Amino acid sequence: MDDLFAEQEAAPDSEKLTLGDYAERAYLDYAVSVVKGRALPDVSDGQKPVQRRILFAMNEMGLANTAKPVKSARVVGDVLGKYHPHGDQSAYDALVRLAQAFSMRYPLIDGQGNFGSRDGDGAAAMRYTEARLTPIAKLLLDEIDMGTVDFMPNYDGSFQEPKLLPARLPFALLNGASGIAVGLATEIPSHNLREVAAASVAMIRNPKIEHAELMNMIPGPDFPGGGQIISSPAEIAAAYETGRGSLKVRARWKIEDMARGQWQLVITELPPSTSGQKVLEEIEELTNPKIKLGKKALSPDQLQTKQTMLALLDTVRDESGRDAPVRLVFEPKSSRIDQTEFVHSLLAHTSLESNSSINLVMISADGRPRQKGLREILHEWIGFRFTTVTRRTQHRLGKVNDRIHILEGRMIVFLNIDEVIRVIREADDPKEALMQRFKLSERQADDILEIRLRQLARLEAIKIEQELKDLRSEKEKLEELLNSDAAMKRLLIKEIEADAKTYGDERRTLIQAEKRATFEARVVDDPVTVVVSQKGWVRALKGHGLDPASFQFKAGDGIYAAFQARTPDILIAWGSNGRVYSVPVATLPGGRGDGVPVTSLIELESGTHLLHYYAAAVDQPLLLASSNGFGFLAKLGDMVSRVKAGKSFMTIDEGALPLIPMPVLPGATHVACLTSNGRLLVFGTDEMKTLSGGGRGVILVALEPKETLRQALTIDKRGLVLTGAGRGGKVRDEKLTGAALEAYVGKRARKGRAPDVTIKVTELRPVFES
Repeated sequence: MDDLFAEQEAAPDSEKLTLGDYAERAYLDYAVSVVKGRALPDVSDGQKPVQRRILFAMNEMGLANTAKPVKSARVVGDVLGKYHPHGDQSAYDALVRLAQAFSMRYPLIDGQGNFGSRDGDGAAAMRYTEARLTPIAKLLLDEIDMGTVDFMPNYDGSFQEPKLLPARLPFALLNGASGIAVGLATEIPSHNLREVAAASVAMIRNPKIEHAELMNMIPGPDFPGGGQIISSPAEIAAAYETGRGSLKVRARWKIEDMARGQWQLVITELPPSTSGQKVLEEIEELTNPKIKLGKKALSPDQLQTKQTMLALLDTVRDESGRDAPVRLVFEPKSSRIDQTEFVHSLLAHTSLESNSSINLVMISADGRPRQKGLREILHEWIGFRFTTVTRRTQHRLGKVNDRIHILEGRMIVFLNIDEVIRVIREADDPKEALMQRFKLSERQADDILEIRLRQLARLEAIKIEQELKDLRSEKEKLEELLNSDAAMKRLLIKEIEADAKTYGDERRTLIQAEKRATFEARVVDDPVTVVVSQKGWVRALKGHGLDPASFQFKAGDGIYAAFQARTPDILIAWGSNGRVYSVPVATLPGGRGDGVPVTSLIELESGTHLLHYYAAAVDQPLLLASSNGFGFLAKLGDMVSRVKAGKSFMTIDEGALPLIPMPVLPGATHVACLTSNGRLLVFGTDEMKTLSGGGRGVILVALEPKETLRQALTIDKRGLVLTGAGRGGKVRDEKLTGAALEAYVGKRARKGRAPDVTIKVTELRPVFES
């Protein structure tokens, strides 16, 4: 560091560099090095640099699939010494991954020995394992010496290595990739070779093919370990169109009948990145939970889940082995337990059902990292394949032309053999004399002078004539390929289809849309009154029709609301940032106490506070609005989350807050909005949007500067009640029905107008409410 500063002090002002600029430049150089040199695969051959170097080094060592395997340490040594000057363990880890059938859909290395397991067991040391290439690796390496790709000097300039491998199929899709760079990450799932080949052929035939047609041929990922994708076709298609998304994947199982009416559940396939060991650990955590850090006892959720699992599950064991890569056996407590309930409880509580990310980021043909959709990936690979086949054809044509040139020179020898011998015997410079006498090139003259006497036999002349005939025929075909795009397309399609026939296999992963597994503990359906205080304390009292005056609260606290609900219902709490939190009513404390704070039942996001609460059945529709005039409709069930941290549901702009959620009345025909300036607007409910996934919604009423939306609710044909202060400050009501209400009906997003009443309106409610 001192040397760096000394150099800067000695440098002219124009060459001086501040520490900040130097750090920025150095970090960017490092980031680019990680992105392009380590973490991301190339769209052309689907390999990261270390993988490409391992495969090339093994090919140079002659380790084809028919060769005898050699120690992995020898391969790693060659890779490090010639091409990849990094840690030996990182190179060995990359080699191991290329050999793991549970990591790679089409392994490129045939590993002999212990190469790890999907349970997280590591591979044996490189001195114990052996490796050679698999047959499918030919698709990456067979054309390496045919002029198809550019080579570059290795790190010290003593060897040449390929910039890319001449992939005959899009390996970026076949085997996928996973990696984290600086500011970028990639998560490319594996796919079925036959499907990818079919899509490639279709795009070659029709470069303008639609995304939907490609999805018909590649319906989704094909994971090495199988499993089932339960996301809908629309969700899958959207992820592949944008290059980013998340798919829901679950295990596959079978029910095995046993003696005396008993049965057991056997898991035979697992989602990607899920292992049998991980599932067993999750089961142990569910049935024998640990007290969370900072807590004195198990939470109600932990106790309920423990009781549920112990009531359903008797034993679980892992019978995976050589005959069955995955075999997890779950025995129920009783044969009378419903099988569907048993399966769903395991899926809902463990990673037997999980999410699989899709993030199609890779190095483009122009050398830049980008996120790509399926169509763009195939388009770029086809462009690369056209280039490699064109270069292969040109390379072969050059070889053919060179051989024809040599053979034409030899034919001159056989047609004028006596004269050629005489010229060679008499000339001081035979090479120059032959070139002048028979109009030969220097290359032809050199070849003639190197011919052995036994090659002057008559039979050899016949062979040359036949070879010339074959080569001239091949030359015509090669020139036709180079001069005709149609002929080149036919060749590409023929090669892809041949490779698909040779190396293709059946799909392993089932794609069948299903609802995500949820498990709800059986709750006795009883009427309860959910009481929420102004300071956010909650409890559930038995029965309906309770007198609010009888409710007791802590000093300084009072009632926020009392909801007549039932035990299977849900309590929803709204945060100031629009995030929603759900708590099952059945888990709320009862009795005569003050209850518990809602914040103790959820994980409230830092910097936010709870504003509103509502308890009802999951099918209860609500009108949600924010103080800046936006709103939408959603069902209470849309806001339920499986996690205590809740879910982001309402998009709340800076300075705005969520308003009190209002139930949508049966038969509601209009929405009434009241602003802080006292303006009223009524419009039809058909102008509202229902957003099951949440969002900002639509503009309900046009607001003036510094004006806010005070209230929004639904009403029916019976009209609206206005509440406010009249003369003397006395609070009273006035009704708006029929023609009087029609005066305030307009289109959504209009300004509305102040009600023509004798009170200052502060609240709205439907006319039938008391």
